[in-house]
This record gives sequence, structure tokens and C-alpha cells, in this order.
Amino acid sequence: MGRAERRAIHGWIVLDKPLGLTSTAAVARVRRLTGAAKAGHGGTLDPLATGVLPVALGEATKTVGFAMTGAKTYRLRIAWGEERSTDDREGAVTASSPVRPSPDAIAAMLPRFVGDILQVPPAFSAIKVAGRRSYDLARAHSAGRGAAPPDLPARPARIDAIRPLDPGASEDEAEFEVDCGKGVYMRSLARDLARALGTCGHVAALRRTRVGPFDLSQAVRLEPETGDSEIPLDNMGDLCDKPALIAHLLPVVTALDDIPALALTEAEAERLRHGGTVSPAAADLVRRLAALGEGTVVSALQGDRLVALAEVRDGSIRPMRVMNL
Repeated sequence: MGRAERRAIHGWIVLDKPLGLTSTAAVARVRRLTGAAKAGHGGTLDPLATGVLPVALGEATKTVGFAMTGAKTYRLRIAWGEERSTDDREGAVTASSPVRPSPDAIAAMLPRFVGDILQVPPAFSAIKVAGRRSYDLARAHSAGRGAAPPDLPARPARIDAIRPLDPGASEDEAEFEVDCGKGVYMRSLARDLARALGTCGHVAALRRTRVGPFDLSQAVRLEPETGDSEIPLDNMGDLCDKPALIAHLLPVVTALDDIPALALTEAEAERLRHGGTVSPAAADLVRRLAALGEGTVVSALQGDRLVALAEVRDGSIRPMRVMNL
């Protein structure tokens, strides 16, 4: 599909990303199949992780930041006894231990990892070190082409809950459901929990089941196709030409569930669309702006149409990202 044929498609498609596919490749496939002019995603998944990957199309790309800051839920399986260079099963073994933690020992240790914690990211991560991605430095070192990447500093992270699943099912592995905020590395959690338990560990399997308002119940499956170097999107090739697209395309505002919404008059909406500051005249709206407080980000609506993401300033709202919907 040529550039001139790109379509003005706006909204979110939630993918159930399969094993082995990068997030970038998944987004590129959706964009190509739908013909959307713009596309992005709401939070990277490693190739060895599966599950919820929200893909933003068109004007929804302006709301990606809100999707990425939403709470996330993962199903994490940790393999005990080996630490690996990538902190998942893809890497080379760097340490081993015969220790296998008991379910009671694991349960007693979990509270230490819940709440506001400090977490050292994996060496194989996208964090920049002196202008280069840490994973590029780590890969070069693994291939014998460079020095070991410097140790990354610990970063604040928030984990809201860790729930053991089927404890005692296997002494070599343990599975958990984890609720967390933005920027938490499940590979670091696996590594650090294992160390705290006096052993070694790495991620054996990882599946994301929720990102903010997006979950697996909304997801379109990606299925592998034998002999294809890419993984095609099941049934998506025709969706951009059929009413069935509506069943999968979620509104732009879906990513803004946690953002206060303000209803504007037609005149107010038009002013905001043109980059102007709006000082609402309605007394109830004036009171609401005062209650929201300075700096609050709101979704400005005219009817059910999203006009802009705006910010409360001096009793008025100022546009941050105007939507062309």
C-alpha cells in the first residue's frame, strides 16, 4: 500500500503478541494491514514475552503516554537454579545454584518486593549509557567486540502486588501474578527475588495480561504461520474493509479512562481546536476546574468527540495535544 493510500484510522487495537515477535514488528504489521497513516504502541514487550500490546492508530498515538503510565499485570514464571546474562531464558548461564526455595520461603520473601522499591535494570535493556542503548553494549560484549557495559544504577519502581500461582507445583519453577506500575522490569524481579532466596533465577516465561484499561478480553490474536519469517495477524487483513473493524478498533479515549473529562460548548471546543485558551463561563465548570487544581490534565470533549488533551491553568484550560478527529 503506497503512502498516498494511507487512511485516517484513529483508535486502539489490542494485540495478543505472540512469542518471538518484537513489538516494533507487530506495530508495523498492523499499520501495513490497516493502512493507518500513523501507528505506535503503549508499552514494549520483549520478543520472549507474550500478551497485551496496545497499538495506537492515527490520533490515538497522541495518547500513548497515558497508556504507558497505566498499571500493568503480568504472569511471570521464574526458573530457579540458573542466572543468565539477559535475565531470561535467551541468555547464557552466568551462575548456578542447587538451592530450590520452598513455597513458604518464597511467601515470606515476597513482601520485601512489594511497594516502592529500588530496582537495577537488566544489562539487556533500552536504557541509554553514554548515548548508546545498554542492550547494544551488552550484545557487543557477549560477541567479544567490547568491554562489559557499566553497571546500571538502581531506579525507583512500584510493585503493587505479587501473588503466587499454584505454589509447590514444581520445585524448579514458580509462577506469579504481578501488578505493577510503569518501568518495572520483570527480569530484574526474577533475578533479585532468586538472589534474596539464596539461589539463582531467570524469567522462564512472561505474559502481560493488562495495560491500563486494555486487557486480553479485547485482544486480537497473532498466530504464527509455518514457513513465514513474519508472523501474520489472524483475520486482520480484511478488517480495514469490513464492519468487523469496529469490533476491534477501540476509541481514542479508551487510553484516557483515568483522565478527568470536561464537556465543552461548541464555541469553547472550536477555540481549543485552534490552540486558544478557554475560560469557561458556566459556573459548574468553573467550580470543577478549581477543584481539579493547577496542572491537572483533562480530556476536553464536545459531546462524545475528543477535542484535545488540555491542562488546567489559572482557572482556564490550555491545549496540550489537539485531536484532529
